[in-house]
Amino acid sequence: MKFKAYIKVMPHKELLDPQGKTVANNMKNIDISNVEDVRIGKHIEMTLESSTAEEANTTVKNACEKLLANMIMETFEFRLEEIH
Repeated sequence: MKFKAYIKVMPHKELLDPQGKTVANNMKNIDISNVEDVRIGKHIEMTLESSTAEEANTTVKNACEKLLANMIMETFEFRLEEIH
């Protein structure tokens, strides 16, 4: 079975997001003044072959925990779709 994983990696809410802060502070320079906060993360798409959805789920979770997200500074969430 083939699956596509859609992964979102974001900085922990408790941590400063300097890139997001810079974007939020510069919104006024392009005449956007009603933005209170910006958080910047990563969107990752992964296609994988697995015999079951559970196996695919485990593979994606391991990839996130071991490589795609810095677990000290970031959180992740994902969804899987079976593709044909």
